[in-house]
Amino acid sequence: MAATLPLAAGALTLGIPAAQADSAPHDRDTLRGTKPTWATATSDQGSTADGNKVTARVHLAGRDAKGLADYAKAVADPSSPSYGKYLTVRQAHDRFGPTRQQTAAVTAWLKGAGLTVTGHNQHYVTVSGEVAAAEKAFGTQLHNYRKGGKVYRAPSRAATVPASLNGAVLTVVGLDNAPRRAKHDETLPPPGAVFKNAGPFSSYYGSRTDRSLPSAYGAKQPYAIKGYTGKQLRAAYGARSRNTGKGVTVAITDAFASPTIAADAAKYARRNGDPGYRKGQLTQVLPADYRYTEECDASGWYGEETLDVEAVHAVAPASDIVYVGGASCTDDDLLDSLAKVVDNRLADIVSNSWGDVEANETPDVAAAYDQIFQQGAVEGIGFYFSSGDNGDNLASTGTKQVDTPANSAWVTAVGGTSLAVGKGEKYQWETGWGTTKATLSPDGTSWSSLPGAYTSGAGGGTSRTVAQPFYQRGVVPDALALANGGTAKQRVTPDIAAVADPNTGFLVGQTQTFPDGSLQYGEYRIGGTSLAAPVIAGVQALAQQARGGQPIGFANPSLYDRYGTASYHDVTDHPLGAGVSLGVVRNDYVNGHDAGDGLVTSLRGLGRDSSLRAVVGYDNVTGVGTPAAGYLTSFDRPHRR
Repeated sequence: MAATLPLAAGALTLGIPAAQADSAPHDRDTLRGTKPTWATATSDQGSTADGNKVTARVHLAGRDAKGLADYAKAVADPSSPSYGKYLTVRQAHDRFGPTRQQTAAVTAWLKGAGLTVTGHNQHYVTVSGEVAAAEKAFGTQLHNYRKGGKVYRAPSRAATVPASLNGAVLTVVGLDNAPRRAKHDETLPPPGAVFKNAGPFSSYYGSRTDRSLPSAYGAKQPYAIKGYTGKQLRAAYGARSRNTGKGVTVAITDAFASPTIAADAAKYARRNGDPGYRKGQLTQVLPADYRYTEECDASGWYGEETLDVEAVHAVAPASDIVYVGGASCTDDDLLDSLAKVVDNRLADIVSNSWGDVEANETPDVAAAYDQIFQQGAVEGIGFYFSSGDNGDNLASTGTKQVDTPANSAWVTAVGGTSLAVGKGEKYQWETGWGTTKATLSPDGTSWSSLPGAYTSGAGGGTSRTVAQPFYQRGVVPDALALANGGTAKQRVTPDIAAVADPNTGFLVGQTQTFPDGSLQYGEYRIGGTSLAAPVIAGVQALAQQARGGQPIGFANPSLYDRYGTASYHDVTDHPLGAGVSLGVVRNDYVNGHDAGDGLVTSLRGLGRDSSLRAVVGYDNVTGVGTPAAGYLTSFDRPHRR
């Protein structure tokens, strides 16, 4: 399943400077979005004591924030004269980055207010100090507010900055502290507890069926596969022998770092028919220390890194992979990981299997994310984010909403499917990923309450904060773009999709902690849009190689430009006909690792994603569809609709 952030991510804007003069004094500019929506009058608990400490990041807008957004659009748009004319890191910084004078002016202002500058880079200045100094610097009072049964600090009105800085400040992050807790110099825990799938399994979709089990939907349903491997996924998404990803580098960002990733990845490739890793093919860029290891469940992220690395290598076995680990699962640390990729041009493609729900967004952090995405776009770097694993999020949050950062107009949101690969690696069909669970009755003669309760599904839907980007016009139905009401069309996710259903998922290999305390390598089937994102990243590596190595960059304009062509499988919830429902049978160990405490047999219904539906054409489960053989061949020559 996609990993989620415990801290708020930000509402994603188009990257235009947040400084506005709407409600500030004439000599101050307002930083919109710096007062969180949860800081209401009814939750106000009074002023924060002046002596309390504040740590914040003041993000720099650069010398031409609007120009950055404009060029990021132009360089990614196939209809633009600037399409594909990427800048080097130095060119991008010299054209759009902050000047020394801007950084000096911001630093002088912060120091003059009584704050201590603790560090800076080309993206932000970090400061610390007492509440009184922060209030002086940002022209707002800090109050305590009750949120979710706890009390956090936040500005009582939006922060402001001196107008004399002339738009040098993009935003400030950290004036609210929900729920940031710093613990430095921690060590990573050992791998998490073992998980194993119980058999029997199908080796390919439909290869094994137990005729003694009850029928469902008018037929006997097959056992779930053991887990697809690279050979099956490459065939499903149109890879040919010459499509290997050679010459392309894929970056993966997650939190923390698995201590056994190199050995696990090598063993998995050897056991499952993937080419071995050549020297230097898999590298890691890691922080000096880690934070929030308990709050973030650090060992739980090891499986995330393992899945991402092994999935990319399975699909694009010759591509280089660089893992860029975050010091924690907070926005600040994950932003730093993304910035490392951009500032050092570490990769062409960046796979990211993490996120949060849009209701937890704050525009201050969102502006910082979008700035990184735009800087990557002008350098020819594309970012791919999983769309989420809880469908419309209604069951998990009480509100229909999309995930973030997948909702950003500047990233490719990757949705999910259930995938059937048959004998001889033949692609059969896909449905939108949405799973229901009905258990076998005690007497073994029926499935309880078919189709059963909803368990999980691909994230998607209509953003409440991000306007419809140009590339979705004319493709996304108005019924979806206007789903939240009103007359303004909004961003809809996802953009594209790939296999995600854990019941038709991917086989991974990872060192785990067994019940006797030993560390052993084991393999298990896994899914989620955490699988779909690296699969699409791998496909994009194949596509970049097919176009002669020229970076694809921010992919969405070219993805939508291919809409309605042979590039995609048009995925629907009922691929075998409107009246045909699908499912798979699976057994699960009660204790997660052996039959000591018994088994549970269940039927998992496919194509039942909360209120989201995969239909003919663009939809909010699979976007424009999944890559077909025509997708990669379209890169062999200049694309023409």
